[in-house]
Amino acid sequence: MARWLFKSEPATWSFQQQLEAGEKGTFWNGVRNHLAKKHMMAMKAGDLGFFYHSNEDKAIIGVVEVIKPYYPDHTDETGKFGMVDVRAVKPLKEKVSLAQIKAEPRLANMVLVNNSRLSVQPVTGEEWRIVMELAGEADRAEK
Repeated sequence: MARWLFKSEPATWSFQQQLEAGEKGTFWNGVRNHLAKKHMMAMKAGDLGFFYHSNEDKAIIGVVEVIKPYYPDHTDETGKFGMVDVRAVKPLKEKVSLAQIKAEPRLANMVLVNNSRLSVQPVTGEEWRIVMELAGEADRAEK
């Protein structure tokens, strides 16, 4: 199972809204970056991802699960980009800020640290474990 990070501005789509979508989840559309597209194309149902609030919070807030793999994005008039469907799994006990992540030497190579503008990015298994530890979730790192 792969791990990911999905970034969203909370004023546009928040983790609270993702939670309110329930088990049916929602589509993750509007991605217009080719590297992010490549990451989304690699996603499989059951993959987990961090939900990151960009701009205001700059923090990982919760965990989502990919429930439908890559398919065409109905909002892309060019037909070049797609989307996946995700559902909320759980909010984290404690949010993990970008400052905390940057201060953690074991996360120095995390994509979020080195390419923070990328809207969809991979997370290694070790990075996942460390972030979950920082969130007070070490005892329930899996869903």
